[in-house]
Amino acid sequence: MNRILKTTAIAAAVMGVATVAHARDQIRIVGSSTVYPFASYVTEEFGAVTEYPTPVIESTGSGGGLRLFCNGVGEGTPDITNASRRIKASEVERCIENGVTDVTEVKIGSDGIVFAQSSTNEGVDLTLEQLFLAVAAKVPVDGELVDNPYQKWSDIDAALPDREISVYGPPSTSGTRDAFEELVMEAASEEMDAYGDEAYTEIRADGAYIDAGENDNLIVQRLTEDTESFGIFGYSFLVENPNALVAATIGGVEAEPEAISSGDYPIARSLWFYVKNQHAEAVPPLYDYVDMFVSETMIGEGGYLGDLGLIPLPEAEREQTRDKVADRAKLQVSDL
Repeated sequence: MNRILKTTAIAAAVMGVATVAHARDQIRIVGSSTVYPFASYVTEEFGAVTEYPTPVIESTGSGGGLRLFCNGVGEGTPDITNASRRIKASEVERCIENGVTDVTEVKIGSDGIVFAQSSTNEGVDLTLEQLFLAVAAKVPVDGELVDNPYQKWSDIDAALPDREISVYGPPSTSGTRDAFEELVMEAASEEMDAYGDEAYTEIRADGAYIDAGENDNLIVQRLTEDTESFGIFGYSFLVENPNALVAATIGGVEAEPEAISSGDYPIARSLWFYVKNQHAEAVPPLYDYVDMFVSETMIGEGGYLGDLGLIPLPEAEREQTRDKVADRAKLQVSDL
């Protein structure tokens, strides 16, 4: 159980001048709902086997977490933010503007975005184009872009279920939403002449796509109640609910570890967290926690986080991750 954040202060940077206040020994973590189950496991283990209190962790979404993280250095700002997509150059620039000038980027593993439904339904195979046509705001009809007219899946393709299109998905602040837009919306629209040279990512707002918030567990719960709908979330939530949910195959490829790791599954991505090195001195347990997270025991083949659905990186990449952590490698805008 997470303990109440102790009243302390940490190193602060104002106008580029660092001032050190009272240290604290409880780490504060924000960010991705997809990374949350993995980070929560590590925080609980950290609290159980070290002399430090269990870190405080909040699921704020990737975008929301990065905003909090980049707000500055000092008391009231998080030490780590989790992300289900890579930080953007514009976010690094905002960090720097606010005095967050020393950040280490940590890749922890791979993940697949699943398009799932209640296991009371028969399985379905979808293409990226069909997914796009179900959720895009404007779609091509007779060579022209029009407001999405598709109400049922069978309107898109007669072979698909004769069910209303109803999709519970993440909000715009979510890294899962960002990845879905890139890996599904952009990929599909770039193959359609009607959109010209521009990728199209606008999601329909007529009720077919339902913004379900940052808590993916709520999407899972809704699918068990609303069995006609689909949901978009990370692979780990499918692993945790094998009897309640079934994922659609995408282009005939199942969402399973080998396919996600190899990239054969079309909606695969990497998972990350970012460490505010300027907090390391005033928050002594910070890198003890980071070291535990990137250990083979956690992220390696057969590691504890694999049981929760994390897809391990190749061994060479895991070693590279640990080297970056050991060196406190400083993220540069040019790295992105």
